Amino acid sequence: MRRRRARVVRYDRRVIVGAPREIKPGEQRVALTPAGVRALVERGHTVLVEAGAGAGSGIRDDEYATVGTTLTAADALWAKAELVLKVKEPMPSEVKQLRGQTLFTYLHLAADRALTDALRKTDAVFVAYETVQRPDGSLPLLTPMSEVAGRLAVQEGAFYLGRAHGGRGVLLGGVPGVPRGNVVILGAGTVGMNALRTAVGLGADVWILDVNLDRLRHVEELYGNAVVTQMSNSYNVEEAVLRADLLVGAVLVPGARAPVLVTKAMVATMKDGAVIIDVAVDQGACIETIRPTTLAEPIYRVGNVVHYGVTNMPALVPRTSTFALTNATLPYVLEMANRGVAGAMRANPALAMGVNVCRGKLVHPAVAAFVGEAPTPLDACQV
Repeated sequence: MRRRRARVVRYDRRVIVGAPREIKPGEQRVALTPAGVRALVERGHTVLVEAGAGAGSGIRDDEYATVGTTLTAADALWAKAELVLKVKEPMPSEVKQLRGQTLFTYLHLAADRALTDALRKTDAVFVAYETVQRPDGSLPLLTPMSEVAGRLAVQEGAFYLGRAHGGRGVLLGGVPGVPRGNVVILGAGTVGMNALRTAVGLGADVWILDVNLDRLRHVEELYGNAVVTQMSNSYNVEEAVLRADLLVGAVLVPGARAPVLVTKAMVATMKDGAVIIDVAVDQGACIETIRPTTLAEPIYRVGNVVHYGVTNMPALVPRTSTFALTNATLPYVLEMANRGVAGAMRANPALAMGVNVCRGKLVHPAVAAFVGEAPTPLDACQV
């Protein structure tokens, strides 16, 4: 029996792809690794990387150069690149340099009206990592950073529970004869499950709440009676918050603003020196008293409760985060480069879900709803 040869699809497109250095305060990740550059160059594309862009992730310029990268200044990159890859949303100075390209990055527009309005004034196409969504509802480009952020939430929470950092002075794992610290996790999605894994690993007393019983059943299958599971409703949240030494917000509504589950009044009932870390802060936050902070100034206090609202937590571990993120994004980058953005959107419905703004039009339903408008169909835009 003769074997069929694998069909090789060839594309004649040649695209200039650019990866600038991130300029958001504290951001050290980069949107393209040398492996990604090589994959693009092998397919005939030109890759521009801003000099020094990988330094924060431990990637030297010469590592990029040896795989065919053209190292360049930021202005030249923004002027030439047709497909721009970033990690975080564009800063105001970067928005001014947009001239009709496609930008592929995290945007979180449903929590940022000012940025949404600014992007609508450009002629560019904005594809958000966090809304690329498969038919089964999974979010392949949000997942790797959610895994990192969930684990970091407990790691950082344990740090700020130290008395020297303003916390209660509680060791999450306890010691013989002394109770363990209590961790309450709101949400059993990717962030919540990774926070749970770390909290259990540290030996904490862990409670997790979710509106989905199947997720809670999964938690019980994995951890048995080692973890307390509860349905998420206002009564149970209020009771759980009272117990918490560390409260982790891990709520996600894809593309939309997170619902507020913990009110200011609930926070006022928390223990002195308790710590709140809300990973949903870049989607508007699920805890009323949380506001965005930076890695340079990560915490503030409301009453006697420590609040941590860093919007780009994975930047704390940029090397791990860069490689985890680009492992996930590269197949989509190659698809857009090889097929062209419009062709990739037609061929891949999951990628099409990533389009948030197109030539001034709001495309993603959740982003349009955020500003009170009806979404524009993608096929009505000139991608």
